[in-house]
Amino acid sequence: MNKLNSFIQGYVSVVIRGEQREQFVNLATKKRLEIWDVRFRGGQGITMKVLLRDFFEFRPLLKETSCRVHVQERFGLPFQLNKLGRRKAFISGFFLFLLGLYVLSSLVWKVDVQGNVRLSEDEILKAARQEGIYVFQWSFRLKNQEDLSKRLSHSIPGVTWVGVEKHGTNITIQVAEATKPDERVLNNPRHLVAKADAVITDIYTEQGRPQVRKNTRVKKGSILISGIIGSEQNPQVVVARGDVKGLVWHEYEVSVPLIQKEKTYTGEWKERKYLITGDRALQLTGYGKIPFAKYDIVEDREDAKVGPYQLPVGMMTEKLMEVQYIERELSETDAKNVGLQQARSDVLVKNGPNAQIQAEKILHQEIKNGKVYLNILFEVEQWITEELPIVQP
Repeated sequence: MNKLNSFIQGYVSVVIRGEQREQFVNLATKKRLEIWDVRFRGGQGITMKVLLRDFFEFRPLLKETSCRVHVQERFGLPFQLNKLGRRKAFISGFFLFLLGLYVLSSLVWKVDVQGNVRLSEDEILKAARQEGIYVFQWSFRLKNQEDLSKRLSHSIPGVTWVGVEKHGTNITIQVAEATKPDERVLNNPRHLVAKADAVITDIYTEQGRPQVRKNTRVKKGSILISGIIGSEQNPQVVVARGDVKGLVWHEYEVSVPLIQKEKTYTGEWKERKYLITGDRALQLTGYGKIPFAKYDIVEDREDAKVGPYQLPVGMMTEKLMEVQYIERELSETDAKNVGLQQARSDVLVKNGPNAQIQAEKILHQEIKNGKVYLNILFEVEQWITEELPIVQP
């Protein structure tokens, strides 16, 4: 059931009691009455939600099945208006407020520019203003988005395409700049050297002279691929290109608390509903103190539409879900495994996507002050090259 429509039309939560309550549900479904969230409560009856207009169709079904109905809660705009109707001044103010929100939602409150790199935002906004796009402009005075896109594409130099999108009270101008051919980068002559102590496992040379072989131990700064080629009598300086893999050793220290806190949901929740107009929200339900000390908020927004057109109003539901933190005690083995996994993830992230752990060894392990402390040595196969410019006399 569409949440926005059900709120506008109004609905109630009811309990059906009687020996033939299942038959009542079948008859209601057969008559295509709008019921949902049907739950069987054993001897307590059947609970469900039903649209207000269909609730009044229950009478013949109740008579036929000898069941009784009890209304638990009432939801939706008709009931809200009924409450407000008891105070005419208040309801008049409410509708004036809605009118004010509608007027405000008919204005452009923000103009965003996206996709620009070389072009300045001010330059794009200046061109947009000439086409009538600016803050506090009436939305109904704007040309259609396709025309605006074409006109801006012609008026802004250095673009291949401009898109204009309207989201409520916001206008987004998406720019695709014309690309220029990349200028050729002139690299200076260089060596490729080791950035860490390692044992070579693989070498690939595209340009230059390799200085090491597989299974060779190298120190940090050792030349792996030389940028000097040719003979001693006729040397030539080039840009060394290639890659070298090696085994590198990394030492890590990690600590893991034996007492872990985990967040869980208790199943208790509270709901708040809002009427949304533009960027503003008017709370309709869920007033009062929040009965939870700790909670998460889950939002669900639904905009109103008429055919393909999106209206500047909608409904938002906030679900406040109570959370609690449960302490869980880890064994020394479990804490060690958690620490190992943390260290493995860190070493792979820091040493590139192609890094692979070949071996690992725990050098030291102890429990102190409620934590497990680990000292771990990893043997990692990774790319080890970095550039070293060749200084020419």
